[in-house]
Amino acid sequence: MKTIPKPNGRHRGREMSGASPLKIEGVRAGDVKRYDRLMGEYHYMGEAQPVGDFLRQAAVLDGKWVGLLAWGSACYALRDRDGYVGWTPTMRAERQKLVVQNRRFALLCGKGEHPNLASRILAGAVKALPEQWRAEFGYVPVLAETFTDMEAYAGTCYKAAGWEPLGQTQGFARHRADFYVAHDRPKKLWVKKLRKNALEVLCAQELPEEQRTGARSCAHGVMPLSAAQIESLHEGLCRVPDPRAANRIFHIGALLSIAAMALLSGHRDVAQIHRFGQRLTQAQRKNLGLPRQKGMKFYRAPGYAAFYHLLRILDPDVFAAHLGEWLRVHEGSLPGALALDGKMVRDVVGLVCLCDHETGVPHAMARMSEKQGEGDRCELKAAQRMIRALPDLTGKLVTADALHGQDETARAIVEQGGDFLLQIKDNRKTVRESAASQTAGAAPLLPSARKPTAAKPAAKSP
Repeated sequence: MKTIPKPNGRHRGREMSGASPLKIEGVRAGDVKRYDRLMGEYHYMGEAQPVGDFLRQAAVLDGKWVGLLAWGSACYALRDRDGYVGWTPTMRAERQKLVVQNRRFALLCGKGEHPNLASRILAGAVKALPEQWRAEFGYVPVLAETFTDMEAYAGTCYKAAGWEPLGQTQGFARHRADFYVAHDRPKKLWVKKLRKNALEVLCAQELPEEQRTGARSCAHGVMPLSAAQIESLHEGLCRVPDPRAANRIFHIGALLSIAAMALLSGHRDVAQIHRFGQRLTQAQRKNLGLPRQKGMKFYRAPGYAAFYHLLRILDPDVFAAHLGEWLRVHEGSLPGALALDGKMVRDVVGLVCLCDHETGVPHAMARMSEKQGEGDRCELKAAQRMIRALPDLTGKLVTADALHGQDETARAIVEQGGDFLLQIKDNRKTVRESAASQTAGAAPLLPSARKPTAAKPAAKSP
């Protein structure tokens, strides 16, 4: 964010020269108090409050601090940013930490004292940020965002440092968990890629290793389904027979709805399902029929034990049957590209699903007992039975990982009228080598009418 340096004459350094190297350093623990004091003195918004992953940087010139920057978590939701990246709500919830926000930027010298210092600091800070962030938090962000107050600043230094303007905010600020309040001061949004293929990484089906640790964000109240779909899902799952004793607190429809949506959001064990439920907003808890806290107006969320006990004794086949009925009712609202994958909730229950690529909305679901193996309930066999039980896959493209790269799976999809895009790895070495030889020389996804020919050997130099 742009700053208003106060003209008190302090911290003025010598004039910059070409021989003066600018360094961007992380602020050490012993210098935090000094950093906070100077940020509060020189930035018109005061010092930044560290919430979540938070990094302090200092720009050093000739051994003196000449600029300060603060980096923190990105905004929960930004229409222009999310459209620019290509995120769905579910994808944003999972990968939000891979975007960092420049919370503060303060110059500790007078205006015009060092020409182009602001843009030089921003360029150096962005260059140093990924590795400094990795050292501090264990993962590498790929995109940066910030805001400038349009009534006071044009954002010239950000533009000069290569940041892209994306639009402006609507003049609202988040207040607590569930509410937004108007402040009537819309700001200009800027973004900066921290690597060339930042957008491809943020939307990739499988993240690079250096980003995976950061792809565990849990945005408050983000759902993989629309409000209408959640309501009908809850109604359908309320009809699942409850195997628990009568003195239960949370009814089965709410528990199974939360568990199903957590699985669709990428959570894989009971602890993560529990945390997903804890992040539901009060309105969402009310709509799911969760009970109120005794003597208070707040609605309770189920604890870990409630999910574990139910999933341990629940008949997965009955659950799958009711969920399948709901999926068939909503089949017409599901787009055509479907992803085939299985998820195990530890050793409690496993499900293999066909889900929409864009929204995560399920198309079909079946029970499994293990990820791999030769048993009748393994993911591969369960997926093949589920596909054959579907009424129709006409107009659908089914994608799947290497586990499902089998002739039987492909045949089942085609027999149902669908197309397939299955990953082939060295688990089927002969098929992989055959596919590689048949596609050699052809442009990806653009088949040629002519068969590829072997390249001619290069002519030898005389």
